[in-house]
Amino acid sequence: MGLRSISEVAALLGVHRDELSPFGDDVAKLSLQVLERPRLRTAAPRLILVSAITPTPAGEGKTTTCIGLADALRRRGESVCLALREPSLGPCLGMKGGATGGGASQVAPADRINLHFTGDFHAVTCAHNLLAAVLDNHLYFDNPLNIDPRRVLWRRVIDMNDRALRNVIVGLGGPQQGVPRETGFDITASSEVMAMLCLATGIADLRQRIDRTLVALTHAGVAVTAGQLGATGAMLALLRDALRPNLVQTLEGTPALIHGGPFANIAHGCNSVIATRMALHLADWCITEAGFGFDLGAEKFFDIKCVTAGLDTAAVVLVATVRALKLHGGVKLAQLAHADPAAVVRGLANLEKHIENIVRFGERPVVALNRFVGDTPDEIAPVRDCCAKLGVPFAVAEHFDRGGDGALALADAVVAHAEQRSQPFRPLYDWRQPVPEKIAAVARTMYGASAVVFTKTAERDLDDVRRLGYEHLPVCIAKTQSSLSDDPQRPGRPTNFEVTVRGIRINAGAGFLVVLTGDILRMPGLPRHPLAERIDLQGTTITGLL
Repeated sequence: MGLRSISEVAALLGVHRDELSPFGDDVAKLSLQVLERPRLRTAAPRLILVSAITPTPAGEGKTTTCIGLADALRRRGESVCLALREPSLGPCLGMKGGATGGGASQVAPADRINLHFTGDFHAVTCAHNLLAAVLDNHLYFDNPLNIDPRRVLWRRVIDMNDRALRNVIVGLGGPQQGVPRETGFDITASSEVMAMLCLATGIADLRQRIDRTLVALTHAGVAVTAGQLGATGAMLALLRDALRPNLVQTLEGTPALIHGGPFANIAHGCNSVIATRMALHLADWCITEAGFGFDLGAEKFFDIKCVTAGLDTAAVVLVATVRALKLHGGVKLAQLAHADPAAVVRGLANLEKHIENIVRFGERPVVALNRFVGDTPDEIAPVRDCCAKLGVPFAVAEHFDRGGDGALALADAVVAHAEQRSQPFRPLYDWRQPVPEKIAAVARTMYGASAVVFTKTAERDLDDVRRLGYEHLPVCIAKTQSSLSDDPQRPGRPTNFEVTVRGIRINAGAGFLVVLTGDILRMPGLPRHPLAERIDLQGTTITGLL
């Protein structure tokens, strides 16, 4: 079945032709004015969050499950719109591959969405690096703000896994080339500009966020912001079109808004507030996801995104796979294809912990077992039994093979279980609490840590947070996605461990503190054999991407 024209997809949502800016026949940007007109539908919209247990390196299929669930709801006659993140080139060319779903549950056109799309990532990269260039130019021309070159906080970004750029020296080549100083690159998905774009409610809000962005300290330790450097207007100009959500469709023609792409292990891991609100404005059901396991993206979804934007969920879908449960039960990656019901039983502790975490927010989980070819009934039965024991709805989902038809049981469970009128969730902490208390609340409750330890560097960073007046901000903890702990080598449900905080970055524009734990890096590296080695162009068709 061929794709609908993008105007037909827009019409399903009641979007008018003059509210679209098409990028060819199958992609368009939506006008922000869509949010300013009255909602056309009478039913109260419901927001469904899809999260997952601690994943394997390939992920457990949250995006695929979102798509299958949305297609299934539409098959049941429901009005639905997806709200998903944009893929980063880093994982697409590195280890995970494309991020547009898989099998019969994909958003399309997959090649365009995964590679460049509508240029949003490039716009974020340019805006971020413009601020870095303006700052270095300020240092070169007499430095009137008296910025300390040793305390420049604003690094550069690139949308590529490139470990060689993690730490660099700029300004070499003599007096005419700039002021030499140490700096480095992060990946664009961790850029504060990306976070600001995803948390902003509109242009005016984004302007205020950029203005207050902390970029450096003076020799006297005084904060210097982007607004003081005069970069805000030009950054906004570069981000004008990137602020507008992108409309595409699933293979079954269900509308999907794909907008913003922060990682969940090094940023807040959610698509844009604007796209989420627009999906809720245009449909009765909005299906969204938050990156990696519930302990990472979903915790930030509630404690940062929902608190910031006044959002709330009607239900949470927790994706599990037999493969991940076997991994948490002690099976090596290379052996996950072999049936092992006993290992599944051993791995259920990880599933149980994530269910506990969801309940801690006062939300209502539905467990979706994303079934892989080769999963046996004996491996699925313990998962079903575990959920029955915990009183949690459970559904086997086969959307990868069968599309929306394979997720009908999941859709029915979600409809039956979703709150008709959303009950307010309970955040883990009050933003007004001291920063160590907020970090401890997440580490102890979400991860199961026994304690939080601060390095000397982190203690100095904490002093700066207090002195500069940023202690009221929520915490965005950067942590490995491979474990509930900060050690990627500890699968399952670790106990008796400490979380080590090695640094805190002030993201004043985004409105949170990035707390670096363990050995987490904000610039990933490529594996020995990156997926880029398999990608090719055959005629006009891109191969090897998915």
